[in-house]
Amino acid sequence: MKSPPSLKEGDAIGLIAPARKIEPSELTEAITIIENRGYRVINSSRLFVVENQFAGSDTLRASEMQRMINDPEIKAVFAVRGGYGSVRIVDKIDFNPLLKNPKWLVGYSDFTVFHNHLVNIGLQSLHATMPLNFVGNTPAALNTLFDALEGEKPAYRIPAHPLNRKGKSKGILMGGNLSVLYSLMGSGSFPDTTGKILFLEDLDEYLYHIDRMMMAFKRAGLLENLAGLIVGGMTDMHDNTITFGKTAENIIRESVEEYNFPVAFSFPAGHQPDNRALIMGTKLNMEVQDIGSKINFK
Repeated sequence: MKSPPSLKEGDAIGLIAPARKIEPSELTEAITIIENRGYRVINSSRLFVVENQFAGSDTLRASEMQRMINDPEIKAVFAVRGGYGSVRIVDKIDFNPLLKNPKWLVGYSDFTVFHNHLVNIGLQSLHATMPLNFVGNTPAALNTLFDALEGEKPAYRIPAHPLNRKGKSKGILMGGNLSVLYSLMGSGSFPDTTGKILFLEDLDEYLYHIDRMMMAFKRAGLLENLAGLIVGGMTDMHDNTITFGKTAENIIRESVEEYNFPVAFSFPAGHQPDNRALIMGTKLNMEVQDIGSKINFK
Protein backbone atom coordinates (compact mmCIF):
# COMPACT_ATOMS: atom_id res chain seq x y z
CA MET A 1 0.00 0.00 0.00
CA LYS A 2 1.30 3.45 -0.92
CA SER A 3 1.42 5.98 1.90
CA PRO A 4 1.14 9.71 1.16
CA PRO A 5 3.99 11.91 2.40
CA SER A 6 3.66 13.70 5.72
CA LEU A 7 2.43 17.28 5.76
CA LYS A 8 4.60 20.15 6.91
CA GLU A 9 3.91 23.71 7.98
CA GLY A 10 2.69 25.87 5.13
CA ASP A 11 1.29 23.00 3.07
CA ALA A 12 -2.10 23.46 1.42
CA ILE A 13 -5.17 21.46 2.42
CA GLY A 14 -8.06 21.37 -0.03
CA LEU A 15 -11.69 21.34 1.09
CA ILE A 16 -14.31 19.50 -0.95
CA ALA A 17 -17.97 18.52 -0.59
CA PRO A 18 -18.37 15.16 -2.35
CA ALA A 19 -21.85 14.54 -1.00
CA ARG A 20 -24.25 16.78 0.93
CA LYS A 21 -24.36 20.57 0.59
CA ILE A 22 -22.79 22.92 3.14
CA GLU A 23 -23.03 26.59 4.07
CA PRO A 24 -19.98 28.91 4.39
CA SER A 25 -20.89 29.70 8.01
CA GLU A 26 -20.56 26.01 8.90
CA LEU A 27 -16.84 26.06 8.04
CA THR A 28 -15.64 29.36 9.49
CA GLU A 29 -14.31 27.98 12.77
CA ALA A 30 -12.92 24.83 11.18
CA ILE A 31 -10.87 26.85 8.70
CA THR A 32 -9.44 28.83 11.61
CA ILE A 33 -8.48 25.57 13.35
CA ILE A 34 -6.69 24.30 10.24
CA GLU A 35 -4.85 27.58 9.75
CA ASN A 36 -3.84 27.68 13.42
CA ARG A 37 -2.15 24.31 12.85
CA GLY A 38 0.06 26.03 10.28
CA TYR A 39 -1.66 25.04 7.03
CA ARG A 40 -3.14 26.95 4.13
CA VAL A 41 -6.75 26.24 3.14
CA ILE A 42 -7.87 26.08 -0.48
CA ASN A 43 -11.60 25.70 -0.99
CA SER A 44 -12.98 23.82 -3.94
CA SER A 45 -14.00 26.53 -6.40
CA ARG A 46 -17.63 25.37 -6.30
CA LEU A 47 -17.71 24.28 -2.66
CA PHE A 48 -20.97 26.00 -1.80
CA VAL A 49 -23.04 25.10 -4.85
CA VAL A 50 -26.45 23.60 -4.03
CA GLU A 51 -28.51 21.12 -6.03
CA ASN A 52 -31.30 19.81 -3.83
CA GLN A 53 -29.54 17.97 -0.98
CA PHE A 54 -26.23 17.73 -2.83
CA ALA A 55 -23.28 20.11 -3.14
CA GLY A 56 -23.95 20.45 -6.86
CA SER A 57 -24.51 17.86 -9.56
CA ASP A 58 -22.67 14.54 -9.66
CA THR A 59 -20.55 15.81 -12.55
CA LEU A 60 -19.63 19.00 -10.70
CA ARG A 61 -18.73 17.24 -7.45
CA ALA A 62 -16.61 14.67 -9.29
CA SER A 63 -14.80 17.35 -11.29
CA GLU A 64 -14.04 19.36 -8.16
CA MET A 65 -12.61 16.29 -6.43
CA GLN A 66 -10.60 15.48 -9.55
CA ARG A 67 -9.16 18.97 -9.58
CA MET A 68 -8.07 18.62 -5.96
CA ILE A 69 -6.49 15.23 -6.69
CA ASN A 70 -4.63 16.57 -9.71
CA ASP A 71 -3.43 19.85 -8.17
CA PRO A 72 0.23 19.41 -7.06
CA GLU A 73 -0.07 22.36 -4.66
CA ILE A 74 -2.62 20.53 -2.52
CA LYS A 75 -1.06 17.98 -0.15
CA ALA A 76 -4.24 16.70 1.54
CA VAL A 77 -7.94 16.77 0.70
CA PHE A 78 -10.59 17.03 3.43
CA ALA A 79 -14.23 16.17 2.82
CA VAL A 80 -16.03 18.91 4.73
CA ARG A 81 -18.98 16.68 5.64
CA GLY A 82 -20.72 13.41 4.89
CA GLY A 83 -24.37 12.85 4.11
CA TYR A 84 -25.00 10.86 0.95
CA GLY A 85 -23.53 11.16 -2.52
CA SER A 86 -19.99 9.78 -2.72
CA VAL A 87 -21.11 6.49 -4.29
CA ARG A 88 -22.69 8.50 -7.12
CA ILE A 89 -19.34 10.00 -8.17
CA VAL A 90 -16.64 7.44 -7.31
CA ASP A 91 -16.70 5.92 -10.81
CA LYS A 92 -16.36 9.35 -12.41
CA ILE A 93 -12.99 10.02 -10.75
CA ASP A 94 -9.55 9.03 -12.04
CA PHE A 95 -7.47 8.04 -9.02
CA ASN A 96 -4.37 7.15 -11.08
CA PRO A 97 -2.66 10.50 -10.33
CA LEU A 98 -2.61 9.44 -6.66
CA LEU A 99 -0.64 6.31 -7.56
CA LYS A 100 2.12 8.56 -8.91
CA ASN A 101 1.80 11.36 -6.36
CA PRO A 102 -0.10 10.15 -3.27
CA LYS A 103 -1.85 12.66 -1.02
CA TRP A 104 -4.06 12.16 2.00
CA LEU A 105 -7.80 11.95 1.39
CA VAL A 106 -9.59 12.51 4.70
CA GLY A 107 -13.12 11.92 5.96
CA TYR A 108 -15.50 9.38 7.45
CA SER A 109 -19.16 8.31 7.21
CA ASP A 110 -20.16 8.63 3.52
CA PHE A 111 -16.44 8.98 2.71
CA THR A 112 -16.21 5.23 3.44
CA VAL A 113 -16.81 4.83 -0.31
CA PHE A 114 -13.43 6.37 -1.09
CA HIS A 115 -11.53 4.70 1.74
CA ASN A 116 -12.38 1.24 0.47
CA HIS A 117 -12.00 2.12 -3.20
CA LEU A 118 -8.49 3.33 -2.40
CA VAL A 119 -7.64 0.17 -0.43
CA ASN A 120 -8.64 -1.76 -3.53
CA ILE A 121 -6.12 0.10 -5.68
CA GLY A 122 -3.34 0.11 -3.10
CA LEU A 123 -3.54 3.54 -1.49
CA GLN A 124 -3.79 4.61 2.14
CA SER A 125 -6.26 7.25 3.36
CA LEU A 126 -7.33 8.74 6.66
CA HIS A 127 -10.60 7.89 8.41
CA ALA A 128 -10.98 10.91 10.66
CA THR A 129 -13.25 13.75 11.67
CA MET A 130 -14.35 16.36 9.14
CA PRO A 131 -14.46 20.19 9.29
CA LEU A 132 -18.21 20.30 9.90
CA ASN A 133 -17.58 18.45 13.18
CA PHE A 134 -14.39 20.18 14.34
CA VAL A 135 -16.08 22.53 16.80
CA GLY A 136 -17.71 19.66 18.68
CA ASN A 137 -14.76 17.27 18.56
CA THR A 138 -12.59 16.35 21.50
CA PRO A 139 -9.00 17.63 21.49
CA ALA A 140 -7.86 14.01 21.05
CA ALA A 141 -9.91 13.61 17.88
CA LEU A 142 -8.40 16.72 16.32
CA ASN A 143 -4.88 15.94 17.52
CA THR A 144 -4.92 12.42 16.10
CA LEU A 145 -6.11 13.80 12.74
CA PHE A 146 -3.28 16.29 12.41
CA ASP A 147 -0.69 14.04 14.07
CA ALA A 148 -1.41 11.31 11.52
CA LEU A 149 -1.14 13.81 8.66
CA GLU A 150 2.23 14.89 10.05
CA GLY A 151 3.59 11.34 10.08
CA GLU A 152 2.85 10.08 13.58
CA LYS A 153 1.57 6.51 13.63
CA PRO A 154 -1.42 6.19 15.99
CA ALA A 155 -1.22 3.88 18.99
CA TYR A 156 -4.38 3.32 21.00
CA ARG A 157 -5.27 1.68 24.29
CA ILE A 158 -8.96 0.83 24.62
CA PRO A 159 -10.71 -0.20 27.84
CA ALA A 160 -12.03 -3.74 28.12
CA HIS A 161 -15.51 -4.50 26.81
CA PRO A 162 -17.61 -7.52 27.84
CA LEU A 163 -18.16 -8.55 24.21
CA ASN A 164 -14.49 -8.49 23.25
CA ARG A 165 -12.82 -11.67 22.04
CA LYS A 166 -9.22 -12.05 23.12
CA GLY A 167 -6.36 -12.64 20.72
CA LYS A 168 -3.54 -11.14 18.70
CA SER A 169 -3.59 -10.31 15.02
CA LYS A 170 -2.18 -8.10 12.31
CA GLY A 171 -3.50 -7.04 8.95
CA ILE A 172 -4.43 -4.18 6.65
CA LEU A 173 -7.26 -1.99 7.90
CA MET A 174 -10.42 -1.50 5.84
CA GLY A 175 -14.06 -0.62 6.47
CA GLY A 176 -15.76 2.41 7.96
CA ASN A 177 -19.48 3.10 8.07
CA LEU A 178 -21.38 -0.20 8.04
CA SER A 179 -24.33 1.04 5.96
CA VAL A 180 -22.09 2.61 3.32
CA LEU A 181 -19.86 -0.45 3.20
CA TYR A 182 -22.96 -2.61 2.72
CA SER A 183 -23.90 -0.46 -0.29
CA LEU A 184 -20.54 -1.28 -1.92
CA MET A 185 -21.00 -5.06 -1.86
CA GLY A 186 -20.40 -6.64 -5.26
CA SER A 187 -18.74 -3.52 -6.67
CA GLY A 188 -15.15 -2.73 -7.57
CA SER A 189 -14.95 -0.53 -4.48
CA PHE A 190 -15.29 -3.41 -2.01
CA PRO A 191 -11.89 -4.87 -1.05
CA ASP A 192 -11.08 -8.52 -0.55
CA THR A 193 -11.57 -9.06 3.18
CA THR A 194 -9.16 -12.00 3.45
CA GLY A 195 -6.52 -11.24 6.06
CA LYS A 196 -7.90 -7.74 6.62
CA ILE A 197 -8.84 -6.07 9.89
CA LEU A 198 -12.34 -4.67 9.53
CA PHE A 199 -13.47 -1.48 11.26
CA LEU A 200 -17.19 -0.77 11.59
CA GLU A 201 -19.26 2.14 12.92
CA ASP A 202 -22.74 3.46 12.18
CA LEU A 203 -25.36 6.07 13.00
CA ASP A 204 -29.13 6.33 13.14
CA GLU A 205 -29.98 2.79 12.02
CA TYR A 206 -32.66 0.38 13.10
CA LEU A 207 -31.32 -2.64 14.92
CA TYR A 208 -32.83 -5.06 12.45
CA HIS A 209 -31.01 -3.17 9.67
CA ILE A 210 -27.73 -3.82 11.48
CA ASP A 211 -28.63 -7.49 11.70
CA ARG A 212 -29.58 -7.65 8.01
CA MET A 213 -26.31 -6.06 6.93
CA MET A 214 -24.18 -8.32 9.11
CA MET A 215 -26.08 -11.39 7.86
CA ALA A 216 -25.45 -10.28 4.28
CA PHE A 217 -21.72 -9.97 5.00
CA LYS A 218 -21.68 -13.38 6.64
CA ARG A 219 -23.61 -15.15 3.89
CA ALA A 220 -21.34 -13.57 1.26
CA GLY A 221 -18.30 -15.03 3.03
CA LEU A 222 -16.90 -11.60 3.91
CA LEU A 223 -16.39 -12.28 7.62
CA GLU A 224 -14.93 -15.77 7.84
CA ASN A 225 -11.41 -14.89 6.67
CA LEU A 226 -10.92 -11.63 8.54
CA ALA A 227 -7.80 -11.16 10.64
CA GLY A 228 -9.67 -9.06 13.18
CA LEU A 229 -12.66 -6.82 13.85
CA ILE A 230 -12.72 -3.39 15.50
CA VAL A 231 -16.08 -1.84 16.34
CA GLY A 232 -16.47 1.89 16.92
CA GLY A 233 -19.50 3.95 17.78
CA MET A 234 -22.94 2.50 17.11
CA THR A 235 -24.64 5.82 17.70
CA ASP A 236 -28.35 6.65 18.09
CA MET A 237 -29.63 3.21 17.15
CA HIS A 238 -33.41 2.68 16.87
CA ASP A 239 -35.75 -0.15 17.74
CA ASN A 240 -39.31 -1.00 16.74
CA THR A 241 -42.32 -1.21 19.04
CA ILE A 242 -41.75 -4.95 19.12
CA THR A 243 -38.13 -4.92 20.20
CA PHE A 244 -35.35 -6.69 18.35
CA GLY A 245 -33.96 -7.77 21.69
CA LYS A 246 -30.26 -7.11 21.08
CA THR A 247 -27.96 -4.11 20.93
CA ALA A 248 -26.00 -3.31 17.77
CA GLU A 249 -22.90 -4.58 19.53
CA ASN A 250 -24.63 -7.87 20.43
CA ILE A 251 -25.72 -8.30 16.82
CA ILE A 252 -22.21 -7.76 15.47
CA ARG A 253 -20.62 -10.07 18.03
CA GLU A 254 -23.15 -12.80 17.30
CA SER A 255 -22.46 -12.59 13.56
CA VAL A 256 -18.78 -13.48 14.09
CA GLU A 257 -19.29 -15.95 16.94
CA GLU A 258 -18.11 -18.99 14.99
CA TYR A 259 -14.81 -17.44 13.95
CA ASN A 260 -11.55 -17.16 15.89
CA PHE A 261 -10.13 -13.71 15.14
CA PRO A 262 -9.88 -11.06 17.90
CA VAL A 263 -12.73 -8.59 18.30
CA ALA A 264 -12.43 -5.19 20.01
CA PHE A 265 -15.47 -3.06 20.83
CA SER A 266 -15.83 0.58 21.89
CA PHE A 267 -13.06 1.99 19.72
CA PRO A 268 -13.36 5.81 19.91
CA ALA A 269 -14.26 6.53 16.29
CA GLY A 270 -17.42 7.23 14.36
CA HIS A 271 -20.33 9.62 14.74
CA GLN A 272 -19.29 10.94 18.14
CA PRO A 273 -17.20 13.83 19.47
CA ASP A 274 -14.23 11.58 20.24
CA ASN A 275 -13.62 10.45 16.65
CA ARG A 276 -10.00 9.31 16.56
CA ALA A 277 -8.02 8.93 13.34
CA LEU A 278 -7.50 5.55 11.67
CA ILE A 279 -5.17 5.00 8.72
CA MET A 280 -7.09 2.92 6.22
CA GLY A 281 -5.06 0.63 3.99
CA THR A 282 -2.15 0.40 6.40
CA LYS A 283 -0.96 -2.51 8.53
CA LEU A 284 -1.79 -2.56 12.20
CA ASN A 285 -1.30 -4.88 15.13
CA MET A 286 -4.20 -5.55 17.46
CA GLU A 287 -4.08 -7.33 20.78
CA VAL A 288 -7.22 -7.91 22.81
CA GLN A 289 -6.68 -8.84 26.46
CA ASP A 290 -8.79 -9.02 29.62
CA ILE A 291 -7.55 -5.58 30.63
CA GLY A 292 -8.33 -3.95 27.27
CA SER A 293 -7.14 -3.70 23.68
CA LYS A 294 -4.02 -2.34 22.00
CA ILE A 295 -4.23 -1.00 18.45
CA ASN A 296 -0.87 -0.01 16.95
CA PHE A 297 -0.23 1.15 13.39
CA LYS A 298 3.03 0.15 11.72
